Amino acid sequence: MRAHAHVEDHISRLKDSGLCWFPFTSANTNRAWLAGDLVRWFQLLCLTGHLARAEPKTLRWRLWYAPARLIHHARRDIVRILDGWPDAEAILAAYTRIAALI
Repeated sequence: MRAHAHVEDHISRLKDSGLCWFPFTSANTNRAWLAGDLVRWFQLLCLTGHLARAEPKTLRWRLWYAPARLIHHARRDIVRILDGWPDAEAILAAYTRIAALI
């Protein structure tokens, strides 16, 4: 019973946050629509320069596929990016902005 109540609370929160206002009836189509919106908001809030105006394909190859690792050590987060990666500074700046938003 308790688990079902948690599920109903979660659904209620989703509906209050706009779940009823998705533009499509298909869940997969709504997922793609939402992913596109999240990427665009990420660009607006966290990126500057050429990456703030970049197409999704450019973001995929420059940011999402970047050879990097997030390490938690001594209560600190350390972002390690492959030496010589062309957009390493932009990735670190975006990470700093995300941390500031949280």
